[in-house]
Amino acid sequence: MARLSYDLHLHSCLSPCGDDDMTPAMICGLAKVVGLDVIALTDHNSCANCPSFVEAAKYYGIIGICGMELTTSEEVHVLCYFHNLEDALNFSAYVHRHLLPIKNKSAIFGHQNVVDEQDNVLYEEETLLVSATDIALGDVAGLMKEYNGIMVPAHINKSSTSIISNLGMIPYDSEFTCAEVKPVPDMDRLFEQHPYLKKCNILISSDAHTLNDIQEPIHFIEPEDESIDSILDCICRKRGN
Repeated sequence: MARLSYDLHLHSCLSPCGDDDMTPAMICGLAKVVGLDVIALTDHNSCANCPSFVEAAKYYGIIGICGMELTTSEEVHVLCYFHNLEDALNFSAYVHRHLLPIKNKSAIFGHQNVVDEQDNVLYEEETLLVSATDIALGDVAGLMKEYNGIMVPAHINKSSTSIISNLGMIPYDSEFTCAEVKPVPDMDRLFEQHPYLKKCNILISSDAHTLNDIQEPIHFIEPEDESIDSILDCICRKRGN
């Protein structure tokens, strides 16, 4: 059994709302400095910076999970985590075909830089990544099975772009077994209002858009070992299993 500190919600310079200094190399380097064991790159609607992220994670000796923060047609944010880079890039290509054809205006929304492992800008993504896709929330679980990933609804108690704020409830037929929450003083009330969460594993991550936002090693998971497969299995394993 391993005990790993984590931050599984990080945005790079590819997300227009992410700071330009949030390159995969800088993210991994700082994560190593603060003492995190496992991190995930979760840019909005794209995994294009995951190749350099994987290389940077290897260089710094930390566990790097390829991910995405998907925006559904209901404008609900869902974290998608993948067992390997190939699956992440395949899903990224699928999502790109389902984005609204809106061009990014970097002066308004920010740059969307795809970089290599040395932080060189390879190109700037032209399609605006923070818009909604036409992928329904109810289809995400099936897509994760198809693309060998897992889904984790993001910041479910946030006042916008969350499953609770946008739908007003957690659908009774939901299939997710893990959810990300924002820490609040009265966490018990959240679980009382939404009993579905009582059977879910809970993650608390930073949703970092700047280097200063990356969280300290204060939250932990306990997978069977340090492999990505074991980590994702630990995250999505049903409570009591």
